[in-house]
Amino acid sequence: MDRFEAVETTGESQVGGWVRTTDGVRLWVEIRGTGIPVVLLHGWTMSSLFWRRQAQLADSCQVVTIDFRGHGRSQSTPRGHNVPRYALDVREVITALGLARALLVGWSMGGSVALEYWHRFGSDRLAGLGLVETGPYPMSPAPWNVHKCHGHNEEAMREDLAAMKADRREFAERFVGSMFLPGHAPGHALKWMVAEQLKTDPATAASIYEDYARRDYTPVLPSVGVPALVVYGRSLHMCYGPSTGRFVAATLPDARFVILDQSGHMPFYEQPEEFNRTVTGFLDTLDA
Repeated sequence: MDRFEAVETTGESQVGGWVRTTDGVRLWVEIRGTGIPVVLLHGWTMSSLFWRRQAQLADSCQVVTIDFRGHGRSQSTPRGHNVPRYALDVREVITALGLARALLVGWSMGGSVALEYWHRFGSDRLAGLGLVETGPYPMSPAPWNVHKCHGHNEEAMREDLAAMKADRREFAERFVGSMFLPGHAPGHALKWMVAEQLKTDPATAASIYEDYARRDYTPVLPSVGVPALVVYGRSLHMCYGPSTGRFVAATLPDARFVILDQSGHMPFYEQPEEFNRTVTGFLDTLDA
């Protein structure tokens, strides 16, 4: 595996570049600031750009964002689109950057990647875990789960993937809109968010969706041995919201649970100041 290859520098402490994985895939990574590392993992068919309002965190810590393989600026590849490989990719980035005592934060599908990381690597190089609007098992029949695949609903998943294949842009616009609390995206966000979603080709999107939706990480939650930050919105138009958040926080051994109720599936984007304060406050407890 190659170490980090910097190719873009914007300011003294902002840099972007590549990490090549052990199976030869180039992943795009950006680093801002110095201090305790906060590694941010995006959701399904999203990219690191969705964390753009977390740039101000770099005033007090080191912010690291990763585009999963086949997403954002990372290399498109037909292989490795499953949660365990994504978690291994994250591990290889963390190792390549020489990070230690990091806070690993996963949003939506990225939360499953973070839990898989914990399952495989434990607390090595981690000081804490963050789960943002994530469901540990999208197909769970449990009452806390409000995902459309609730109750092992394979048909709902097939309908989503068929709609995406039939009209990629229309699906992307609808999907992006549903992430916001009002059910539609503001004009300034819709264009670039849809453009980012369209960077993930349909085959890649289908492969990782099918894998993610069927994986059950509920047994992993009680095993998490580092402090956890659990942040959810109200998500009226998309998973997951308070019911899932309450379950996740109650199942983790040591969790701080926060609901940002003026946001939907993207509390870090819709309420960035509150989200960033929450993260910095949590980091203070890790340093204590």
